[in-house]
Amino acid sequence: MEDFSLKQIEVFAAVAELGSFTKAGEKLFLTQSTVSSHVSGLEKALGVKLLQRSTKKKISLTPEGERIFPAAQRILSDCRNMKRLAENETYGLPLSIGASTVPAQCLLPDILAGYLKDNPDCKYILRRGDSAQIHEYLKSGQIEIGFVGSRLDPDSFDYYPVEQDRLVLVTENSEYYRSLQRKGVQGRDLLGEPTIAREEGSGTDRAVRNYRKQIGLPEDDMHIVARIDNPVTIKMMVARGAGVSVLSELAVRSEVRSGQLLQFDMDETGLMREIYMIRRKNARSSQQEQMFADYATSLKRRQPLSVV
Repeated sequence: MEDFSLKQIEVFAAVAELGSFTKAGEKLFLTQSTVSSHVSGLEKALGVKLLQRSTKKKISLTPEGERIFPAAQRILSDCRNMKRLAENETYGLPLSIGASTVPAQCLLPDILAGYLKDNPDCKYILRRGDSAQIHEYLKSGQIEIGFVGSRLDPDSFDYYPVEQDRLVLVTENSEYYRSLQRKGVQGRDLLGEPTIAREEGSGTDRAVRNYRKQIGLPEDDMHIVARIDNPVTIKMMVARGAGVSVLSELAVRSEVRSGQLLQFDMDETGLMREIYMIRRKNARSSQQEQMFADYATSLKRRQPLSVV
């Protein structure tokens, strides 16, 4: 096996992530021919073909590329960590944090603001995505700390509970649904109504899917009229009578209090889930990252959360 370079690994990872030689070149400020040369050099050094071009010029990973891509991501992540450790920073580089929708809207404002008061020199970079995307951001080293509503890969990540979240079903505030409330109808009884669901991959959607299986409700019995990744848009559509939705109680509390929405508990016990802080297993932390992680986990259920 011939020698290969870190640059070749970086270029290969960029092409694999973006699915394009052109986009990888734009990201790394390289010409397309230089990108192709780096990938070819890595393939020659490893003795395997890593990328496959389709007839429509779409780039995909070969089976060998699929096996090698995670190792390339780990190498690049370790290099970034090595740079941080060498700099021995405490307040130099920004904290790279990622959060899925509910933690980003309802949990992170208190945590970030509280930590900033005690550490005024701290800086943040916050990336948003659904729970699955936050896991991918961590795996690729794009962020160092995440906040999500579901445990997707306990073999690769450590999960630290930071808050309990209750999911409820919300409807428009109409006489029809007010009469159902007076009769004691529960959220589970309304899962056959036209429903505006969260996007697939979100912690909320995964929790609803698991709950549906627990109560024996087939997916075909649900009438999903839309999937939307923004709870604010969902709440507005529900308020206008487009359908019902299962959302975090934290995210709908103000609309329920103001009378814009009606809230139904899913059942007698309530549909609960944990919100987690998540880190890569065996990840080496800078002093600042460890200080922030300790602060975030120390606040578990000790203070009311802001509602967006």
